[in-house]
This record gives sequence, C-alpha cells and structure tokens, in this order.
Amino acid sequence: MRKNRTKRNNKLIGRELDIIEKTITSVVMTFDEALELFIDDAKRKGLREFTVVYYRRECNDFRKWLAKIDHSLLIGEVVRDHINDYVEDMQQERELKPGTINAKLRAVRTFFHYLYGDAKIIAENPMYKYPLLKERKGNIETFTMKQLQALLNAPDRRTFTGQRDYTYMLLLLETGIRLNESAGILLEDAKLSEGVIFIRNTKNHFHRYVPIQSKMKDQLRRYIKLRGICETEYLFVTLEEKAMTRSTLQKIVSHYGKLAGIKGVRLSPHTFRHTFAKLSVMNGAGVFELQKILGHSTMDMVRTYVNLYSNEVSEKHREFSPLNNLDI
Repeated sequence: MRKNRTKRNNKLIGRELDIIEKTITSVVMTFDEALELFIDDAKRKGLREFTVVYYRRECNDFRKWLAKIDHSLLIGEVVRDHINDYVEDMQQERELKPGTINAKLRAVRTFFHYLYGDAKIIAENPMYKYPLLKERKGNIETFTMKQLQALLNAPDRRTFTGQRDYTYMLLLLETGIRLNESAGILLEDAKLSEGVIFIRNTKNHFHRYVPIQSKMKDQLRRYIKLRGICETEYLFVTLEEKAMTRSTLQKIVSHYGKLAGIKGVRLSPHTFRHTFAKLSVMNGAGVFELQKILGHSTMDMVRTYVNLYSNEVSEKHREFSPLNNLDI
C-alpha cells in the first residue's frame, strides 16, 4: 500500500535552483569566456592597467598548459588535480623559480575566486586554500657607490635624451619610487617650490608625496626647461614629445648599466629602489619615514631593509663583543 505524502512542488527554489544554475553554467562556459568576464570585472573595479595585463597573461599561461595536455577548455571541468599538475610542470619541465610560480598561482587563484564567489559560475573552487610555494629570501641586490657613479656618468648630458635619462635615474635614487609610479608622473606633479613629487600611479591606490632635496630640484628645473611645452602632460617624454611608456623607462637603467660595464647586479629601476632603501637606512632613516616614502602598505619589507642595513647592531657589537676582554 502506497503511503500518503504531500506532492512536491515542481518549481525549483532556493538551493535547488542554485545547484542547477551552477551546474549548467559551469558545463557550458569556456575558459576564454570566463576570463573575459573576470577581466571586465577587474577593469570595472578600477584596477591598474598593469595589474589587468598581469591577470590576463598568467591566466592565459594556465590555459595554454590545459591546451597542451589536451584537456577540455570548459571552465567547470578544471579541478584541483589540474592545479597540482600545472605546478609540477612549472617546477620540473619549465624549471621556474618558486617566486615566478607563486606569481602565476596568485593570478589563477584570484581568477577562480571570482568565478566561484562573485560570479557564481563554477560549483567548486579548485584554488580554495591552495598553498603557495615556500620561497627562500635571497640577498637583496643593490648598487655600490662606485656602480652608482658609473651609472650616473654614463648618459651624454650634452643631449636631450642624456639629460632626461640622467634626471630619471637621479629621481629613482632620490625617492625609491617604483617603475610604474615613475611612468605615471605628470609635469604638474613635480612641485619644486614645495620640495615634493606627487605620486599618483601607486600600487595600493593611496596617493602620496615623496620629498626631494636641492640637487634633485635643480636637475628637475634644468630638465623641465629643456623639455619645454609638449602635447603630453607626462614628465618624461621622447624626442617625438610623446609620453615615455613603462617598458621604455624600464630599459633606461639596463642600457646605461651595460654602457658602463656594470656586472653582477640586476640592472633595473627596482634595484635603484632597494639601493635607496639601503642608503637611507645606513644614513639613519627610521622605519616609519621609510614606509611612508616607499609607499609600503605593511612594515614587513621595511623591517627587512632595517635588519639588513642598519649600522646600529654593528655599532653596539663594538661595545659588547666577547673578544674585547680576551688577551689574544
């Protein structure tokens, strides 16, 4: 005998409907379609162009790997084992460094977090609590005083490009600003009467002022007079009077470093940043001043600079060295 029971409602609601929507969407949406949604969302949020390019590049690297192993490019069919195999391929086949692998994983992680959380496109998140690789903190490369002198002497200052590039490298050393920040400086941001540069194109979206002193102000005045009136509003310009791009500015240090015969150190704007931090700490800068000038959101990197380059420990060690009282 059949038991009497209430007839179920044919209309799916709540979690039932959520199950169906997630399942159907995850099966039919391709990787490329999902990536475009993610990139569009990143642009709507106002993320920096450099960040958007980074997300697209690294997510496409994962896509290329999926295609290489002949895996389906339906986004809902990517599972955690694929992430594990991707990492193994980067480690063993491509022999990438842990830092490079982690940079790729961070982008892929953000991508899948968006698909699972905000967009609700996939039913399971293959990157949920996925661990990054442990990185050994290597030595932070900086320029020596001799290398700095050689770099700054390398440009031909009888030319416009020489004056421009000399000014650019001098500004990197004076302020420790990032490459992307330097590319975003407008002519109006060089507030020479106030002794500051306004930094608008920041990593954490918090604008800041960085101080400059008399030598830097004098050189900026010379360069700005030579620059003259251009159609572009950016500070650093080409001979065609167009704004210098990030990639063009990036090549300046490498170009003059090779010209000066400098070896054994990375020739990049970021090495100038590390050098600024090192020299500032050695000259007595505190962690709070350094954090504000460098624009770090946390104290972690600033403490690293202080621990590496502070003279205080060496000075104190002269007083308490156990060898002081030994007759040896």
